[in-house]
Amino acid sequence: MRGANATKNLIINPGGPGMSGIEYLNDHGEQLRSIIGEGFHLLSFDPRGVNKATPLASCYPDAAAREHFSRVRFRNLEIDSPETYAWTQNFAKACSDTMGEQAKYINTPQTAADMNTILAAVGQEDMFYWGFSYGSLLGQTYAGMFPARSKRVIIDGIVNQFKWYNGTFEMESQVDTNRVFYGFLNECFKAGPVKCPLSSIATSAEQLQYIVLSSMKKLREQPLSVYLNQTAYGLLKYENLWYDVVLPALYSPSTWFTLASHLHQIILGNATDVFLASGNKDAWDLGHEGSEFIRLNDGLSGPAYWPQDRQSLLDYMIPLLNGSMFGAIHGKIFFMRQQWNIPRTHHYMPQKGVKTAHPLLILSTTYDPVCPLVSAHPAQEAFVGSRIVRINGFGHCSTSVNSSCVAKILHNFLYDGSVPETSTECEVDSSYF
Repeated sequence: MRGANATKNLIINPGGPGMSGIEYLNDHGEQLRSIIGEGFHLLSFDPRGVNKATPLASCYPDAAAREHFSRVRFRNLEIDSPETYAWTQNFAKACSDTMGEQAKYINTPQTAADMNTILAAVGQEDMFYWGFSYGSLLGQTYAGMFPARSKRVIIDGIVNQFKWYNGTFEMESQVDTNRVFYGFLNECFKAGPVKCPLSSIATSAEQLQYIVLSSMKKLREQPLSVYLNQTAYGLLKYENLWYDVVLPALYSPSTWFTLASHLHQIILGNATDVFLASGNKDAWDLGHEGSEFIRLNDGLSGPAYWPQDRQSLLDYMIPLLNGSMFGAIHGKIFFMRQQWNIPRTHHYMPQKGVKTAHPLLILSTTYDPVCPLVSAHPAQEAFVGSRIVRINGFGHCSTSVNSSCVAKILHNFLYDGSVPETSTECEVDSSYF
């Protein structure tokens, strides 16, 4: 996306891992342009294994095979674990067989190196970069590998690179997920019945939490039937609602009114709209396995790092995953890491005290459902002179909320290199409801 007054390219990565940078820029480029202005060309790409990149990371020969073989129950950890454990053994073998020798080269450090090829193609020496979520990991990796070229690196919604590359049983990403959910309900109650009708069922925020969670427990015990006509009917299950509707909505407060409306309807006994919204399928399906390849090839995967029997893995996992109301959705990736048989080929090891060409700008909301503020501090320790800007609010990455304060800091950082003061905070400009 060309800038009218631009002489430099700002590379964008939307995260995932597994999200298409090309699609993201097509969908959100105007939003980014409104923040950045016309002084930069906005440039993005599909990382290794993702979307239009070739080869596409895949564990299946075609879409029909993916639809048939990828179905596995995993969201009720203790009940589903025998099936998940057996399924992931086949999954790991299928990934290796489908991709062959190319499998081991789909990882973040080699994608970071690919970005230098992009710079060469556009005739630019210095890296100007803005990465969201997993894109913050890619940005940290690039800055760690090529510090002298890291002229303006913005990381937004932070992944802890030390735990990503060298951790095993950890769930730092879930530190604030519960807080965001409770924050959603508290903000709804504060807004009142006119702006958030869900609040009308309770006389306090605590009572609202109790009623909503009780309705979720009831749905878990007894799914709701939905019948529209002879070709459109099915069940609204707890797993579909909780993981495919509620959890994604926590990322973006702009969707909170709709989420509150859905929960209100369920409590009143009407599940039709929620059933249609959930689609009764996995909302995270990307049509490829780029996310899995990147995660599993980046970190410590395989029998050298993981107990190989099901029960030993469960003994580690269950206390960890039970720390979050949404933790069970992450159980499958642990089984995948246990069974993964593709060797790690990169040699990137995160370091502290890296001196880059210019300090990094680190952005985080106070309560992010998947990239918590606590993960920003290791990033600051990794790069000399880097600064954290905390946005006092809920949501995933700075773009999930409106903040003129953040926009000004971003603009000044990109155009003249201004680094904010230590412990800078920004407020959001609008209410949640």
